[in-house]
Amino acid sequence: MTAEVISAELLAVVVAMVGDEPCVLTLGDPPPRLPAGPLLPGHRSLQAATRRWVEEQTGRRLGYLEQLYTFADLDRDGSPARTISISYLGLTTPNADTGFGAWRGWYSLLPWEDTRTDTSVLTDRVTPQVRAWADQQPSLASERRQRCAITFGLDGNPWQPDLVLQRYELLYEAGLVPESPSAWRRPDDEVVPGDRMVGDHRRVLATGLARLRAKIQYRPVVFELMSPEFTLGQLQDCVEALAGRAVHTQNFRRLIEQQALVEDTGQVDAETGGRPARLYRFRREVLQVRQAAGTKLPTIRSR
Repeated sequence: MTAEVISAELLAVVVAMVGDEPCVLTLGDPPPRLPAGPLLPGHRSLQAATRRWVEEQTGRRLGYLEQLYTFADLDRDGSPARTISISYLGLTTPNADTGFGAWRGWYSLLPWEDTRTDTSVLTDRVTPQVRAWADQQPSLASERRQRCAITFGLDGNPWQPDLVLQRYELLYEAGLVPESPSAWRRPDDEVVPGDRMVGDHRRVLATGLARLRAKIQYRPVVFELMSPEFTLGQLQDCVEALAGRAVHTQNFRRLIEQQALVEDTGQVDAETGGRPARLYRFRREVLQVRQAAGTKLPTIRSR
C-alpha cells in the first residue's frame, strides 16, 4: 500500500481599506491567488511562517494576524496528494509598498456580498439560479429551498452578512462558480458574476470575510484598518464596506460613544467636502482595562 503524501502550506487573507473599499492582497493575474507557501523545517511557528511568506512575496510586514481555518479536504486543489492548508487573517493599511502584490476589491471577487446600493447581482443573477438549482431534484427540493432561503435571505428570512462561506459553498455545490467542476460545461451566462481565483483561494477568502464580519461585532478590530486619525463618517463608511450593508448613522454614533472606543483629537478634517468634521483616534487603552465590545453593527437601513 502506497503511503499518502501529505504536505502543509500557509495561506494569508490580508485585508486593507484602499480608498473606501475593502481589498485583499493578491499575487498573479489571471487568475489571482493569495500569498502562500509551504511550512518548512526551519520555520519557528505557523504564524512566523505566514509572516515570512507574505513579506517575501509582497514586501509587506504584517501587524495584526490571527489563525483563520484549516483546510484538509483530499480533493480541495484537484491534486491526488493531500495538502493541509492553514489560513490566517491579517489586517493592515495600504500605505506601504506591496512589492509584487496587488490590492483587489472584495466585491470584484464576491460581488453578491455587497448589498449597500446595487443588489442586481444578487437579485437578478444569483437568486433565480439558486432557486432553479433547489428545484432540480424533487426529492431534495424542500430541503434545498430552505437552505437557499436561510443562506441568501429569501422568502422573508433576514440577510445575514456573516454567512459568506455558506453562500459561496452553496454556489459551488450548485455549479454556479467557475471553480466548481460541475460549472465547467456551463455557458458563461449560467455562472454567477465574480472573478475566479486559483484553486480554492476564493473559498479561503470567503472564510476570512465571514470571520471579519462576525468579529467587528464584538471586537474593535476595525481600527486596525483605519488611519491613526479619522472622522466618524470615515469610521462608519469602513464598517459599512466591511459588512456590505448600510447602518443607521445615529445608532452607529451612539454605540461608538457608549463604548468609549474613540477620543476627540481636537482637530478637524477640512477636506470632507462640506462642514469640517472632527477627527478622532482609537483609545487603545480600552483593550487593557476591559474586553471592548467591538463596533456592534446597529440597525440596518432598508435595501
